[in-house]
Amino acid sequence: MAIMDVRKNPDLVLREKASEIDPKEISGARVQSLIADMKVTMHASNGIGIAGPQVGIPERIIIVETGKGPEAFINPQIVSRSLRKTDSEEGCLSIPGVFGIVKRNKAVTVRAFDAHGKEIKIKATGLPAIIFQHEIDHLDGILFIDKVERYTSPPRL
Repeated sequence: MAIMDVRKNPDLVLREKASEIDPKEISGARVQSLIADMKVTMHASNGIGIAGPQVGIPERIIIVETGKGPEAFINPQIVSRSLRKTDSEEGCLSIPGVFGIVKRNKAVTVRAFDAHGKEIKIKATGLPAIIFQHEIDHLDGILFIDKVERYTSPPRL
């Protein structure tokens, strides 16, 4: 396991739409190593979520702290969202020192493959729901600063 470099804004990889990972590759050494390295990198950076583009890998893979420990989700898709929203104060490993309020859905249902290549569906509420939305945005080249309603710490320009 290795700590990877976390890409910082304005690195162009953060603005790319990530490509899907072939589900047949999930159990292979490359993806398993990537999962392990992303978990270590997230913890070393004091994060609660991380996406492939943040470590320079423009592929649809995220690690989310679900409350049961960090879990990998490959090719995640939000398949339903609650109507209710909440204000979330967010930061990002790729935009250090900047925090702001983003309006997010209170609950989401996510379909993805787990680290073993099994298709799963997970309903997330509270903080895990916010993390899923934030990380899946990364896979589409969207940063939280694109959605911020107001900054709670000054942005560095």
